[in-house]
Amino acid sequence: MALDVATFESICPSRFISFTIPNPTCSDSLLRVAVLDSPVQPTDSPQVGAMLVPEGRETDWIFSTELGQLQLLFSSPGISRLILIGNQFKEGDFSRHIYHRPLKRSLQEQRFEVWSKPLLFALSPRSLFKNGIPDIPILSYEDSLLSSMIIHSCVGYHVGEILVEDVEIESEGEVHHGCHKTEFRRRMRFKKMPNLIQTEIRIVPETNPSLNSVRIGDMGFIPDLQVLVHPYLAPMVASLSLISEHLEGQIQNGFKPKALCLGVGGGALLSFLTTQLGFEVMGVDNETEVLRVAKDYFGLEDCECMHVVVGDAIKYIKKFAYHENLQTLSSFADCDDNLSHLVDGKVNHKFDVVMVDLDSSDIRSGISSPPLEFVRKNVLLAVKLALSESGILAINVIPSTKSFYDNLVNHFLEVFEELYKIDVKNGENFVLIATVSPQVFPVGDHSNAFLMRLKAVIPEAYINSMIKI
Repeated sequence: MALDVATFESICPSRFISFTIPNPTCSDSLLRVAVLDSPVQPTDSPQVGAMLVPEGRETDWIFSTELGQLQLLFSSPGISRLILIGNQFKEGDFSRHIYHRPLKRSLQEQRFEVWSKPLLFALSPRSLFKNGIPDIPILSYEDSLLSSMIIHSCVGYHVGEILVEDVEIESEGEVHHGCHKTEFRRRMRFKKMPNLIQTEIRIVPETNPSLNSVRIGDMGFIPDLQVLVHPYLAPMVASLSLISEHLEGQIQNGFKPKALCLGVGGGALLSFLTTQLGFEVMGVDNETEVLRVAKDYFGLEDCECMHVVVGDAIKYIKKFAYHENLQTLSSFADCDDNLSHLVDGKVNHKFDVVMVDLDSSDIRSGISSPPLEFVRKNVLLAVKLALSESGILAINVIPSTKSFYDNLVNHFLEVFEELYKIDVKNGENFVLIATVSPQVFPVGDHSNAFLMRLKAVIPEAYINSMIKI
């Protein structure tokens, strides 16, 4: 069915239309055109932006799904209509696709501004022409990705489609002989949040970890869990510096520090806390398939010091804190005797830290974290009750708006004694740290064996950048 050009004469909030046209630079292929209008009605003259999908990444959910395009639109301030143009792909192209960044620009890319102009004018609202021929900006998508290969895909009951991919990326800020150094990573992503990396860990070639000439697709890789590479995880761990004296005392008295992680994902944080810092960790995640993927591909292992349960994180913390239905809590861990201290109602069940990494389930208004349900007073009180007297809450925050962030801070200050912040410096994440009790030492103004160990495994800059709100 032919499209009526009049369809595009006005902005229709949240409307998404995709179609194919002949490729003007290659007669035997087609182009996919996707037009998305912002969900926010423009208050003045609407602005149109266009983007050519990077060659070879046409199947990536960032560019092939409506939600991916919506996030691209949100990241382009002032744009009311985003037009994506890229090579047409078949659904079967997705599963075994290996991507390598082209070494030079294609003819299609070089001439994009010229051949796309009539098409972009035809797809622009009439109001764009009220002052003459408009200038439609050509947006570019840039990231550090050099190569990628999907190694697994599956479907979860709650999160929907999941993929695991091995990637090679340019290391930020590291240049050697004029070229960026590269690293290999493994990522977990959800189709419902296509632009968000849920979990990322470092990987090394399984046959020869010192081999320098490896490319994605050449061989298999294995997880390297000695370092945290996901941007906000090291800052979350840096929060432990606030209570390092308490944690050192626990260790000296023969007790392992205890952490509760709400939201597990690939389990990188849990594995790091147990292997690098000697914690006993309880993890809660509502998605069985995610936990299976974490164990199969991200090195998450059940052991004496790590217990992972399937359940709703918010319901779990409320049950735990208020001692409701303790038999149910025990059954989560298959009646493991090692968990008896978690549900016996004694002081030993208290956690030294609760770490929260939960995303909003609705990203139509932008990615945000934590979900609004977590910020309710009864939930925050439950977290406080689950913590020891010297305990802290560390939470990953992606504020969708300034008011979201301000309200979050106010809610935390109503429940907890003190609040601290670490800016991850990636333009997106903050880590908020709430304390049950006032801190005796100013940030960084003390030294002990645990703090020294902490500084040896995460960048000290995160500890030094912590500020009190």
